[in-house]
Amino acid sequence: MKLRAGVLAAAFAMVAPAAMAQQGTLRVGMAAQDMGRLDPHFAVSTIDRVPMPWVFNGLVRFPPGSIDAAAIEPDLAERWETSADGRTWTFHLRRGVRFHGNYGELTADDVVFSLRKAANAQTSAFSADLRAIETVEAVDPYTVRIVLKENVPNLLGILTNYAGGFIVSRRAVEERGDGFNRAPIGTGPFALERVTPNQSAEFVANPAYFRGAPQIARISYRFIPSDASRDLAFQNRELDLNYGRSDQTWVNRVRQQQGVTVDVFEPAELAIINVNVTQPPFNDIRVRQALAMAVNRAEMVRWRGQDTSREGQSLVPRGYLGFTADNGLLPHDLNRARALLAEAGYPNGLTVRVVHTQLPEMLAAMQVIQQQLRRAGITLDLQVVEHATFHQQIRQNLSPLVYYSAARFPIADIYLTQFYHSRSIVGTPTAVTNFSHCGMADAEIDAARVSTDRAEQLRLWAAAQRKLVENVCGIPLIETLLVFARRDNVDYGYQLRGSLSLGPQITEASRLR
Repeated sequence: MKLRAGVLAAAFAMVAPAAMAQQGTLRVGMAAQDMGRLDPHFAVSTIDRVPMPWVFNGLVRFPPGSIDAAAIEPDLAERWETSADGRTWTFHLRRGVRFHGNYGELTADDVVFSLRKAANAQTSAFSADLRAIETVEAVDPYTVRIVLKENVPNLLGILTNYAGGFIVSRRAVEERGDGFNRAPIGTGPFALERVTPNQSAEFVANPAYFRGAPQIARISYRFIPSDASRDLAFQNRELDLNYGRSDQTWVNRVRQQQGVTVDVFEPAELAIINVNVTQPPFNDIRVRQALAMAVNRAEMVRWRGQDTSREGQSLVPRGYLGFTADNGLLPHDLNRARALLAEAGYPNGLTVRVVHTQLPEMLAAMQVIQQQLRRAGITLDLQVVEHATFHQQIRQNLSPLVYYSAARFPIADIYLTQFYHSRSIVGTPTAVTNFSHCGMADAEIDAARVSTDRAEQLRLWAAAQRKLVENVCGIPLIETLLVFARRDNVDYGYQLRGSLSLGPQITEASRLR
């Protein structure tokens, strides 16, 4: 794979004009020990998701800096039509779009392969999003037809430059096999040059990018797990862009640095304690209720900061189509929490072994929860592991409580389906991220998905949230906005209001002043 990467970089160097080499390297600091998976259909962690739109495109896209579903625009597809019943979609591809290196022109065959791959649970972490697709076929080399088994709330949202919507090179996937995870091939403005374990991932500009050659020559995506080390590197001008901490103290301090802008943007990641309702002691709803009432969301917001966070109010984030706060969320009440534990047979409290990530921001948040629960007599024995190991172990049911922070396409259906539908239960063939093993709202989730009556959809999504919240399948904690700091020489080329890749999208228009 190193040989291929070297050849790829050399090919780009020969094509790129000399002026491009003078545009410099954008140095990005990330809170990570190493890269996880660079196959976009498996990129589930923040670390992996941030660079995905640098490398890949979708049939359609959110305009850079936006997560507004009403603003979705053409990307690899230049136009599309829909049948009267909304079940058949025909996409017409741009001609002349080239994959990185020597992988040739994008055709309908690559799109069909990519969407089938994304819809397969064996080759994608996002297969549940595409389950409504009945067939996807190439009509001709530049036309793709998608037929749905049932209507979905927003098909274009599923096909954007995000998650399962990313388009890959069929030939590269088939040639590289498992190696595609570390040597991906897309059509985006930047191509992966190499990954140096525990150090960095290096990306090089794609001079053949269909929207024009990027103004930035390279991106160095540096793995610096220590907040202090990363902040010091940024302060010493060794980084141009820094993954920030979503807390008020950090934001206030960094804003005081000369020539620095702190961007706080959507989507807010909703942090939830997912409770495995099948594992003792949490198969007793009284213990789950005690856990929920021991959590103090207002205290978490005070700890995190008013500019960067807000209280979680449901198992769907605020602002998502279908969100409701009318769901029976239990209030903070330590006395009632202790009484519930006693009723359940734990008058002296209980201790729970929990697997958790060493990722600094998530670890700090879990330590706050640990202190809050201790006040009610619940002791969390935190088993702190490397982030990739955390993702592996929580999918093996090795932790009865899973702290998970996530942002998804802003429609209730996707969040509810991935986290609370029985098809998504971890350890099953169709697993996604249902760590709670809850499935009692399946009927409402499924009915809302296919309904063509928006009022009925909203009613069903609200009913699903009430069932899940009342059964304490998960405990919403806090919604944390995304934070990155940049030096004023970094010009994104757009106003950053939101990014579903959870980091700034570096495009052909981005530049270093």
